[in-house]
Amino acid sequence: MESFNLAEIFSEVKELKNIDRVTMMRVLEDVFRSMLAKQFGSADNFDVIINPDKGDFEIWRNRHVVPDEEYTDPNTQIPLSEAKKIDEDYEVGEDVSEEFKPKDMTRRAILALRQNLSTRLQELEKNNLYAKYKDRIGDIITGEVYQVWKKEVLVLDDEGNELILPRDQQIPGDFFRKGDTVRAVVYKVEMKNNKPLIILSRTSPKFLERLFELEVPEIFDGLITIKKIVRVPGERAKVAVESYDERIDPVGACVGMKGSRIHGIVRELKNENIDVINFTNNTQLLIQRALAPAKISSIKLDEANKRAEVYLQPKEVSLAIGKGGLNIKLASQLTGYEIDVYRESAEDEEDVSLDEFADEIDEWIIDELKAIGCDTAKSVLQVGFDDLVKRTDLEEETVREVLRILKSEFE
Repeated sequence: MESFNLAEIFSEVKELKNIDRVTMMRVLEDVFRSMLAKQFGSADNFDVIINPDKGDFEIWRNRHVVPDEEYTDPNTQIPLSEAKKIDEDYEVGEDVSEEFKPKDMTRRAILALRQNLSTRLQELEKNNLYAKYKDRIGDIITGEVYQVWKKEVLVLDDEGNELILPRDQQIPGDFFRKGDTVRAVVYKVEMKNNKPLIILSRTSPKFLERLFELEVPEIFDGLITIKKIVRVPGERAKVAVESYDERIDPVGACVGMKGSRIHGIVRELKNENIDVINFTNNTQLLIQRALAPAKISSIKLDEANKRAEVYLQPKEVSLAIGKGGLNIKLASQLTGYEIDVYRESAEDEEDVSLDEFADEIDEWIIDELKAIGCDTAKSVLQVGFDDLVKRTDLEEETVREVLRILKSEFE
């Protein structure tokens, strides 16, 4: 047989990934049969044998021996006279197998074969890559930064597949250079322009969940369950955990000895402050834990509207609200309740409710002050001008006027 080297003609096939050998051989056979069907009208009487180890193939055509006068189809029939030239022992009714050699293929047929094969394999590779990562949504992966652009980073996995880490899925403190190693979760997989688009994320709560699974064996083994995660990437996160084994302290296990387990996660998340709390079905207790480190005096729940009125000592209010309002915002997301914070005043302390100033201060301004935990005149005065400007949406001039009105009450 004259060898026809597949490696020489289809060298680009070697560069394709995500295609196993069995699938590759099936595609090769299909492509050859398609070519034969075009040339002869049918490929049913051909045997295609692929030899992947040697990089060649064999094609055999099977034809039925018929009397010369009945010969009508040159593809499936061979006249007896011609069959006897091959072997004198052939008789009518027998089958003759002849090798179809590469030299019988035209140059145009070879070019068409190469193009068809290349198209089929690339399409198959795209579909396999899409299916592979579609099943890995939510899984953490480690890749290498290949290219850094303004709006996204191109990451290569260990097989050289291209993954995208968009800017809005990066932690604010992230900074990447080509060659850096990056960890993220598979966030979304979709087909765009007939090409799989694999989106990664470092801001998704799933990323934090997977990091806990890597660092805390009890979570990986199922002894501790993460009930819910809420986070503002790079700033703060709250994680509610629960243990199915009463001998295991879920918070202690997640934090580790002297913070050994959680420190690695915090570093990965660019020093994101992570609060781990013990989950409970007791709503009041869960809200109390979610607002830590603030110490709560009392809580009033409105189950129907999913609201909670939390009363604290004046010095605890700022702790409950947190820097930029993050603590109370995340506590609300974690518990599912809209939390309103109120200062608790001593009985003998002379103070005036903000509602008493409704004739001098617009109602929407009073609501804005209540939203940051100020429901009395003295509570507003204690916050001061600078913090009021930062923590509310009020204009500076409005804040000055409010403070003037409230101060005059005590003068």
